Amino acid sequence: MKLTASISPHIHKNISIKRIMYTVILALVPAFIGAIYFFGIRVIWLVLLSCVGAVAAEALAQRARKKKLTIWDGSALLTGILLAFNIPVNAPFWIPLVGSFFAILVAKQVFGGLGYNFINPALAGRAFLMASWPEIMTNKWSAPIAGTMSSIKTITSATPLTALKTGIVDQVATTQFGSNTSILNVFLGNQGGCLGETSAILLLIGGLVLIAMKYIDWRIPLAYIGTVGILMQIFHLVGVTPFDGVFHIFIGGLFLGAFFMATDYVTSPITHRGRLIFGVGCGVLTVLIRLWGGYPEGVCYSILLMNILTPLIDRTIKPKRLGQKT
Repeated sequence: MKLTASISPHIHKNISIKRIMYTVILALVPAFIGAIYFFGIRVIWLVLLSCVGAVAAEALAQRARKKKLTIWDGSALLTGILLAFNIPVNAPFWIPLVGSFFAILVAKQVFGGLGYNFINPALAGRAFLMASWPEIMTNKWSAPIAGTMSSIKTITSATPLTALKTGIVDQVATTQFGSNTSILNVFLGNQGGCLGETSAILLLIGGLVLIAMKYIDWRIPLAYIGTVGILMQIFHLVGVTPFDGVFHIFIGGLFLGAFFMATDYVTSPITHRGRLIFGVGCGVLTVLIRLWGGYPEGVCYSILLMNILTPLIDRTIKPKRLGQKT
C-alpha cells in the first residue's frame, strides 16, 4: 500500500496544474478566433511558432538540467500563446521563436522552472522583444483595419495609443476615436494592435469564465481596470489626454494583461488585500507610462514592475493568524 505523508491541513481539491493551464488556454480560444477573423490566417502560424518555441525551450532546459519533462502540463504552451498574443501580426516569423525561447529559458527555467520565476515569462519575452526590435513590436508594419484609421496622418497603421504618443492625432481623429462608434469598434476588436489584445469583449468572456470557475481572483482585474479607467477619466477632464477613461480601458492590451497575466499565481500576491494593491499599482503604472513614458502601451512593464514588488507586498500584507483578534 502506498502512503503519502504530509503536514496539515490535509485539504484535497480536484484541481491540477495541467487542468488549470488548459482551462486558461480554452478561455483564450474566443480571442484567438477573433484574432484570425480580424487579422487573417497568419495569426495561426505566429501562435503555432510561439508555442513550438516555448515547448521546445522547456524540453531543452529540462533535459540539460536532467529534470523530469513537464512539457505536457500546459504551462509552456500557455506562455507561447500569451507571448504570441503580444506581438503584431505582421512581425517576422522568427520573432515569436526568439521571444518564446527567451521567455522560457531566461525568465522561467533559469530560476528553477514553474513556480520559481519571479516575473511573468510571456511578458518578459515581450519586454525583451520590445527592447531589441522596437520598430517591429510597435506595430509599424501592421495591416490597416478598415474604418478606424482613416484620420491618422501616416501610411502605416498606427494604433490609437501609438498615434497619441507620436502626436499624429488631429482634432478630426480625436473626435472619431472618441465617438460611440469608435468605442464600439475597439470593444469588439476592430482596431490596430497586437494580434490577441484587440477584442475587449472576447477577452472579457474568457476572463469572466475563469473568475466564475474561481481559477483567478476578481480583485486584480477589477482593481487594475478600474484604476486605469478612473485615472484616465480624471486626466481627460483636466485636458491631459483627449480620450476618456472608457476608451482607455478598451484600447491596448489592458484586458489581456488584467485577466490573463497579472493574475498569474506565481508572480502575484497571495492575500486579498495584496491583490487589490497589486492591481491598483499596475493601473497607476500603466497610466504613467501611457501618458508620460516612452512607450505607447504600459501594460507589459507595469505588470513586470509589480511582479518585482510582489514579495514586498506579501511580506507587508500578512493574513491574520488563526485566533488573532486584530
